[in-house]
Amino acid sequence: MERTEIRLGGLGGQGVIKSAVIIGEAASIYDGKEAVQTASYGPESRGSACKAEVIISNTPVDYPLVLAPHVLVALSNDAYQKYKSDLRKGAIAIIDSDLVKAGKIKAGIQVYQVPAAATAHQVLENPLVTNVVMLGAFTAITKTVTPDAMRKAIANAFPKYQELNLRAFDEGMKLGQEAMEQSSKTE
Repeated sequence: MERTEIRLGGLGGQGVIKSAVIIGEAASIYDGKEAVQTASYGPESRGSACKAEVIISNTPVDYPLVLAPHVLVALSNDAYQKYKSDLRKGAIAIIDSDLVKAGKIKAGIQVYQVPAAATAHQVLENPLVTNVVMLGAFTAITKTVTPDAMRKAIANAFPKYQELNLRAFDEGMKLGQEAMEQSSKTE
């Protein structure tokens, strides 16, 4: 991996920026890679559009902005519609199947649909961990960071709620595996 560009998009309050910080920490602190993270959001905190980006590399990151993402993680339909056209050929889009309508996307992009919000609500009984469920799916699908590194970064990010968030991560890993299996059946 020379350089992997990741964009996460959603609404303020969904944990998009926290997720990017966790990915960057997992990559840099626990996997020993180089990483840089940036974010942007509207003036209203909750409910406005936000995005966060992470670049992970085996060599120093000399330019900190994402140009053409290898990975898009979308937690809102607006974010998906806004950012899907920026994806490079061969990229991966991981979308919350409960919150995003996949629709048409340019050729050469692999879309994985993950029911993160439904899993957070129904299985974990806590909608606040939707983003961590998505981190599990991201880890399983992209293999950009190791599961062990992600678990450590999640535990560090949520010291009071480690058990719940690690369960959410594990559920997301399962969903990511299922999404990959489903994708291979439809190809």
